[in-house]
Amino acid sequence: MLDTTKNYDLIIVIPSYNESKSLREKKFLSFLQNKKEVAICFVNDGSTDNTLEILKELESKSENQIVVFDCVENQGKAGATKMGMNYCAEHFNFDKIAYLDADLATPLKECYRISRKLDGKLTFVFGSRIKKLGSRIERSSFRFFTGRIIATFISNILKLGVYDTQCGIKVFTKELSKEVFSKPFLSKWLFDVEIFFRIIQFYTREIAIVKMKEIPLRKWVDKGDSKVKMSYFFKLWLDLLKINQAYKKL
Repeated sequence: MLDTTKNYDLIIVIPSYNESKSLREKKFLSFLQNKKEVAICFVNDGSTDNTLEILKELESKSENQIVVFDCVENQGKAGATKMGMNYCAEHFNFDKIAYLDADLATPLKECYRISRKLDGKLTFVFGSRIKKLGSRIERSSFRFFTGRIIATFISNILKLGVYDTQCGIKVFTKELSKEVFSKPFLSKWLFDVEIFFRIIQFYTREIAIVKMKEIPLRKWVDKGDSKVKMSYFFKLWLDLLKINQAYKKL
């Protein structure tokens, strides 16, 4: 259990479903050892393998910086992330909270670096997989091209000049996270799109634009073991339509 009397600078929520073969224990422990102001909340999303046992063992090795929240039934990434974010907001003191993929396609150091941008007027910052000189962005050609098609449609729906809404690293202030994750999401996998709509809904579009910032990642490596089946590419358009209808007045 995390120290309830301490104020953490950053808590990172990591939804985890059947990650027993991919969890990189040493990466997490080494990172936390050098970042005493950071904590990690693993959300076991109804795993059917021994993920929970591995997470509990990891928790025992860093009790003041790691906590495990167990969802008995699988919620999907949206539900698991929401439950983890709300659990942390209700039980612990912190300034910033992020969510990150368990495979560490975005390294923990990158998550921390991006979180440091969240100060002053900004209340929401997020990573972007823009391949540029000096960065290491490794992504299969198929995922890149399908991702760009999806991203273009999403950007048009949001009416925001966002390059990469679906990158799995996003950081919020505690106050904003409570608003964004206050109710269930319509989509299990496109909930990132809803996050943008909810921030616009909370602030108004004009204010939201100056409260958020997209930050290019220095490193992102496709692990090739996404829980999202490729067949979902053909179904996600229905999710996008449903989301657009729900938030179209914004």
